[in-house]
This record gives sequence, structure tokens and C-alpha cells, in this order.
Amino acid sequence: MDSCGNITRLLRAWNGGDQQALDELMPLVYGEMHRIARRHWRGQREGHTLQPTALIHEAFLKLVGSGDAGFASRNHFFAVASTAMRQILVNHAESSLARKRGGGVVMVSLDDHDVAVQQEAKDVLALNEALKALQKVDERKSRVVELRYFGGLSIEETAEALGLSAVTVTRDWQVARAWLARELGKPL
Repeated sequence: MDSCGNITRLLRAWNGGDQQALDELMPLVYGEMHRIARRHWRGQREGHTLQPTALIHEAFLKLVGSGDAGFASRNHFFAVASTAMRQILVNHAESSLARKRGGGVVMVSLDDHDVAVQQEAKDVLALNEALKALQKVDERKSRVVELRYFGGLSIEETAEALGLSAVTVTRDWQVARAWLARELGKPL
């Protein structure tokens, strides 16, 4: 059985309460989770305090610790993992900005590093807010962006994960990217 089939089989076994399946699953999904983490990582500054490996581990702990192992397929698992990674980065950006704000004290920094950290956090938060706004307008298009942009899924994988046709996903992807570009003032 190929890797995809094994992952789906192990997810189903884990859904059924087989904890050994979880132990077998981790080595099979680690590489793909690392690829997803790298996609989330693009555009992040060097020296970011949260490294891709830590992002993977935090996301996996979040998935395992949720108590809900109801993953329908390999693509569904990776879609949820991608969403978890995005949320971890958003939480990290919010925390970073809160620390930089200094509890209401206005800080003036001459260090370019501090400016870069603040801009990076603002960009992550701006994209997150734009995705939330898109979700209110069209939840499906928001999910397509999450799976394609953050999850790195292909059109076909996204279609399978969402139960849509590839044509619909392609159209949603194009519309959502244009909508987000308008919201953010720059292309996605």
C-alpha cells in the first residue's frame, strides 16, 4: 500500500481509538508537515523566534491533544494541520506585537531588527484579518485559500478535501486571490 493509503488507513485506525496507529502515523506525515511549515514560513524574517520544526511540533500536539481524531482522509488531516500552523503563527504574531507595545509605553527603536519584527507580525495579522473577512463573505473561498496558500495542496487535493470539482476550486482560488489582493493592497 502506498504512503497515501497507509496514512488514510492509520488515520482511520486512530479514529477508532488505536493509539499505536498514532505512533506509526507521525513518521509518515512528518515530511509533508515540514513542507507545509516551510510554506507558512515563506516571507518570515531570519531569526524568527519560532522555528519551522517547533511549528510542526506545536501543530501536531494541537492535533493530537484536541481529542478529536475525526480525520476523513490524508488531505483532511493536512488541511487541519495547516490551519493549526496558521493559528499558531497568528498567536505568535499577536504575542510579539503585545510585547513590543510595552504595556502602553511608546517605544522608539533605532534597531532595524525591531522594525522588521513588528512589520512581519503586522503582515501575518493583516492576512489573518483579511481571511476572516473573506470567511464572512464566502467561507468556501476562505478554505480554498487556507488549503492552497498555507497547506500547499494542489487544486486536485483541495477539491478532494472540500468535496468540490477542480474547476470550482480553480475559480474560487482566482476570485479569492483577487479579493485578498484588494484587501491587503498587494497580491497574494
